[in-house]
Amino acid sequence: MRVAGRRHARRARVGTGHLRHWLKLAAKIAIVIFLGLLLSIVVFRFVNPPITTVMIVEKLKGHTLRREWVPLDRISPHLPLAVIAAEDGRFCQHWGVDWGAVRDAIQEAEGLGFLRGASTIPMQTAKNLYLWTWRSYVRKVLEVPLAYAISAVWPKRRVMEVYLNIVQWGPGIFGAEAASRYHFNKSASQLTRREAALLAASLPNPRVRKAGQPGGRVARIASAIERRMPAIAARAGCVRP
Repeated sequence: MRVAGRRHARRARVGTGHLRHWLKLAAKIAIVIFLGLLLSIVVFRFVNPPITTVMIVEKLKGHTLRREWVPLDRISPHLPLAVIAAEDGRFCQHWGVDWGAVRDAIQEAEGLGFLRGASTIPMQTAKNLYLWTWRSYVRKVLEVPLAYAISAVWPKRRVMEVYLNIVQWGPGIFGAEAASRYHFNKSASQLTRREAALLAASLPNPRVRKAGQPGGRVARIASAIERRMPAIAARAGCVRP
């Protein structure tokens, strides 16, 4: 009995030792990944991201990637305003996460039975750059610290510039320049106010909502965005040169 007890205790110690080893290894890996992400955020403040996780997924699906990086100064000023009006009305006021929008979404969910998105542009930049597009609470949790880190290191114009150059506007279509040429056969610098609103209206689901061939719902959403744009322009100094 004593021998069996000692063997059991020894096995328990070995098992605990293995568990501690794997936990330490997992912690080290997590720290390396975290530091790598922070370093990349600092680098991408000055260097344009060469590729994103969403682009990699699209490439693995067999899509040809269409993208051409252009600086914010070569994108029609209508597009940042339209995107702010559609996606993140307090973009210039918050520092990564709009907790007021999150609170409103939670209150709305209590009545509707589901939680709508309350992602800010920094959160969506983090999602497109580092994470994945399908919805999950894990992704939402990861978006928050990444959005704060991005907002701490990048000025608002850089956040908008990166977002408009990496966001997806169709299968394999990434960035404002590729989207403008694909949907409207023109450069992003030539986008009209209506075209910018149509692109912004398609962002939640660009595979279904086609900016260049808008259905009635997309057209109505674009019209609503257009009506909000003047008010947004009055408080969107953070994206002006």
